[in-house]
Amino acid sequence: MSVRWIPGNAFALLENGEAYFPRVFEAIEAARAEVLVETFILFDDKVGQGLRRALIAAAQRGARVSLLIDGYGSEGLSQDFLQGLLDAGVVIHVFDPRARVFGLRTNVFRRMHRKIVVIDGELAFIGGINFSADHLADFGPQAKQDYAVEVRGPIVAEIHRFVRATVDPERRRRWWPRRVPRPEPGRHVGKAESMFVVRDNQEHHTDIERHYRAAIRLAQRDVTIANAYFFPGYRLLRDIRNAARRGVRVRLILQGEPDMPIVKVAAGMLYDHLTAAGVQIYEYCQRPLHGKVACVDGTWATVGSSNLDPLSLALNLEANVMIRDRAFASVLRERLEWLMENHCRQPEPAPPGSRKLRRLLWGVFVYHFLRRFPSWTGWLPAHRPRLHTVAPPPRIDTEETHEQRPA
Repeated sequence: MSVRWIPGNAFALLENGEAYFPRVFEAIEAARAEVLVETFILFDDKVGQGLRRALIAAAQRGARVSLLIDGYGSEGLSQDFLQGLLDAGVVIHVFDPRARVFGLRTNVFRRMHRKIVVIDGELAFIGGINFSADHLADFGPQAKQDYAVEVRGPIVAEIHRFVRATVDPERRRRWWPRRVPRPEPGRHVGKAESMFVVRDNQEHHTDIERHYRAAIRLAQRDVTIANAYFFPGYRLLRDIRNAARRGVRVRLILQGEPDMPIVKVAAGMLYDHLTAAGVQIYEYCQRPLHGKVACVDGTWATVGSSNLDPLSLALNLEANVMIRDRAFASVLRERLEWLMENHCRQPEPAPPGSRKLRRLLWGVFVYHFLRRFPSWTGWLPAHRPRLHTVAPPPRIDTEETHEQRPA
């Protein structure tokens, strides 16, 4: 992960599966040496089958192909689906696979929630879009609104190094010292400065949240955040309110037609607390919002997998890119403003009696929960999840078998 701003990068915004999937599949088809994929959800539908075909073709051309999926998000994949990948030489890893107990999942906490693709160490994709058909508009009313970026430039070396260390079993850390070749940094291809920032449960517990907070504290004119699951910690909420109070226009785009009703209920508990400080709230109502993006003052932006809720900020493994580039931030802000103007509504203020009840709930429950939740997470199950490598099929030498077969 980068701890400083790396210059010379180029970013292209990819909105929804219609823009994302064709570019990823095209890049995999052009891969010469290596394809690395991390995804929370991989479904056996037309999108999952498209990824499967592209990975098999890349492996058959001789490229090293590694696929990391989450044991919770991608639980339903059949053996036939995986076997075709293994037969072609794709290395498959499953993050924290656990059997159900009495029909209940036991790997609920600390999911591998990242969505990253790296091609030949030169091109990367990162964002919130899973490999599933519900990210396409023709899925219907439940199709998700989401974002990712295509990345070129020196920052790709950081992303590549991180993903390869995770999914490549030959490069995992051993107890004896070992020199690992570092990929050559990419040439400067654009004007964007960038950081690659992750959240894990070892050394980077709060990195993504800290970058959000720093950008909001430095904001002078405008903060726009679109986030699917919004129930952030106390400190981030405080920074959002303080920015609005000092005159910054703060706009939040949240779910109006959520995929899970509890999402809107939880975020709604914060509405009065936020609007009282001047924060403007918009609910996206065309379909479920799945995006995790933000832009500040037309210069800073972030795109990635991290929601602003307890799971993403204190439990899941997440990855975002932070971007300093006026051109990219302008494109992202324009798309979010188009969303607000055409497909969002601003919620009505709560009646006085209800407002008092909400404030009581805020003071007694929400405040203390958000303030103390991070310290509680260490007590939750699956604190040290495992990475399981799916075994390839056994090799059978047909000539030797024929020779040893009795006449």
